Amino acid sequence: MADIWSVEKRSQVMSRIRGKGNKSTELVLVKLFRDYRITGWRRHLPLPGNPDFCFVRQKVAVFVDGCFWHGCPKCYTRPKSNKRFWDEKRAANRARDRRVVRDLKARGFLVIRIYEHELKTPAKVLRRVSKVLGHGNLAGPQSGA
Repeated sequence: MADIWSVEKRSQVMSRIRGKGNKSTELVLVKLFRDYRITGWRRHLPLPGNPDFCFVRQKVAVFVDGCFWHGCPKCYTRPKSNKRFWDEKRAANRARDRRVVRDLKARGFLVIRIYEHELKTPAKVLRRVSKVLGHGNLAGPQSGA
């Protein structure tokens, strides 16, 4: 199926997709961390790959990856048009992700990559993060009072 927009319009639409502050990924995790009182994180420190969250003391870097852009094995569906471009784009993104993980590990960081779809099961994400951070069982979310 052909694209419904012109090349210029498609370019404009794609340019508005941001790598930071994405409401369906990063901001969901910010809310989870706050609700469950997971502290000690900083956002967007100048490290290889610009991790979304960094726990400096524990040397843990957390990336929240969009399923489409990072080629999630569970969710990624290749667009029907311009297949070669998207195959190359996906391969380059995944290669970059591997390179970033290697660079951070060389600096002594442990890296957690969370796919966008995983945020639909917050308990699993929280268990994974808290296990790496060395936290025990998490208390429930803090009340809104």
